[in-house]
Amino acid sequence: MQKNLLKKTGATLVATTLALAATTCLFAYKSMTVTSPENDGKFVPVEAKDIKLPAGFSAQILATDLGPTRHMTIGKGGSMYVRLSKLKDGKGTYLLRDANGDGTLDEQKLFGDFPGTGVTIKNGYLYSSSNKGVYRYKLNEKEEIIDMDKPELIVSGLADHGRDNAKPVAVDNSGNLYVTVGSWNDNCRQAGSGKGMSPCSILDSAGGIWKFKADQQNQTFSDGKRYATGVKNAVGMDWDNKTNALYVTSHGRGKFDDLFPQYYTPKQSAELPAETFYKLKEGDDAGWPYIYYDHFQNKKILAPEYGGDGKTASGEKAINPLVAFPAHLGPNALMFYSGNMFPARYRNGAFIAFHSQSSELKKGYMVAFVPFVNGKPGKWEIFADNFAGVDLVKPSGPIQHRPCGLAQGPDGALYVTDDLNGTIFKIDYKKK
Repeated sequence: MQKNLLKKTGATLVATTLALAATTCLFAYKSMTVTSPENDGKFVPVEAKDIKLPAGFSAQILATDLGPTRHMTIGKGGSMYVRLSKLKDGKGTYLLRDANGDGTLDEQKLFGDFPGTGVTIKNGYLYSSSNKGVYRYKLNEKEEIIDMDKPELIVSGLADHGRDNAKPVAVDNSGNLYVTVGSWNDNCRQAGSGKGMSPCSILDSAGGIWKFKADQQNQTFSDGKRYATGVKNAVGMDWDNKTNALYVTSHGRGKFDDLFPQYYTPKQSAELPAETFYKLKEGDDAGWPYIYYDHFQNKKILAPEYGGDGKTASGEKAINPLVAFPAHLGPNALMFYSGNMFPARYRNGAFIAFHSQSSELKKGYMVAFVPFVNGKPGKWEIFADNFAGVDLVKPSGPIQHRPCGLAQGPDGALYVTDDLNGTIFKIDYKKK
């Protein structure tokens, strides 16, 4: 895709915006256009005002063209820390800041020589993960990094086989660090076979959540403890202070009909299994690879690699998900909302960023919301839609944005990253 171009009305606005771009490489504006060979070089408008939101909410684009932006966190002083899945100019994290408080980003800085996804702030430190380990940076009282050149190595030696290797992180209130280690094997299949390994040896080092000490340097994988298992790839993860518990959203497995056409049609492969949202306690087993969750039958089903036929319920003692979403949506970020800007019903609820699309819903590339009442989840709903910029039923062009990360600002605004065009969205609420 070609570089994003600004679309402004009036020569003065164009000149002003280009001058800002020259000095900061950041674009603070509310609309943009892109060109694409798939659209015969025509301009395809993608405007923040076209993001579909509930009444009273509005979106704006703070920056674009940053690179493959993944997870994000924001300090109490407003400093934004955004991870990159690939290095840019040899660095893997952005510091973005509105230094003069005028509501636009006017400062950017790249730091950290490792790419990755996970990032969070806790107890005076910024925790940031590579695909093999976790680092942390000491922060000042405004939660700004004191020394960008000297991170502490907290954990090293985590499995990285190139697939599903992101290492999202969370820190609880008792000094524990949680790290996702996703599986690189779709369903723990034996090489050259449709049969699954039994037991699945991958679970010894992946397909779960590991716990380490948040304040101890130079830990290795062997120093950690497997906190929960049977979680294929929990890219979304957050510690909820309200319920004092760890929550994750996990990606489901891939196709069924390629090796098991006697049990599954192509349509079933496109609509199964559910993407899942779990509350995890120590020792929990979510069942991967032996089972999957079928949101049509509302039950755990024995995987075909382990003798299942698409109907047989699993005898495994695996936990049930809190919420089951349609297949292949790609839940890439999870964030519990604790701010005061949004209406009361959003407080203590969970936002989830979906990175892909569902053939069942003909929807995707969106941010969903799960309300929580007394610690119990309610029915999920689409909160922010149309990041794709095209009709997913009959797409007329390429996908424009893929939501990937979520963060809450000091004022309670919601920030959304996009790893396709490196865009940062800010979602505000104003009572009418």
